[in-house]
Amino acid sequence: MNSIPIAVLSLMLTLLAVPHGLAQQHGSINHHKAAEGKDPATSSYSGMEKRRVKALSGEQMADLLAGRGMGLALAAELNSYPGPSHVLELWDALGLTDEQALRTKALLDQMKAETIPLGRLVIEKETELDRLFSERKMTSAHLAEMTKKIADVQGALRAAHLRYHLEMAELLTPEQIRRYSQLRGYSGQVD
Repeated sequence: MNSIPIAVLSLMLTLLAVPHGLAQQHGSINHHKAAEGKDPATSSYSGMEKRRVKALSGEQMADLLAGRGMGLALAAELNSYPGPSHVLELWDALGLTDEQALRTKALLDQMKAETIPLGRLVIEKETELDRLFSERKMTSAHLAEMTKKIADVQGALRAAHLRYHLEMAELLTPEQIRRYSQLRGYSGQVD
């Protein structure tokens, strides 16, 4: 009986599967949706190489410099912990007292005083990462160190935004929080 050893058969199947997997990732099937009307091989990243900081859009940089939340506090926002900025936008509809409004404005000012410098630091660190890659001076050791620093700053920025949502919720009544969620379009129902 002519049999193929299991090890050889296993190796053959592996070799046949590898090109298929690579094609799924980088071949004729582009996992990054190419811009409509462009060659399917064109990356959705096309054009981003012209950015000042490749990893950050102009909008992201503006948001970081303005201390905006950028969705960093969604865990709080979507679980009925309002953010100070949006509470001030809904001041009348929420029926804030003068004291609540003053304290909310103070929270917003404190949040911006904390998050704007962190946003600047994210941009600074991303700029340095980008520069080292563009000058082809990046090393594996430096990469690990830099990405850790960026992650630490991003974590501090997110924690700050989340913390101000916690503090904001302490200033509002349960009815104001319910109304806030309703006005923001959150159903409160779990999928």
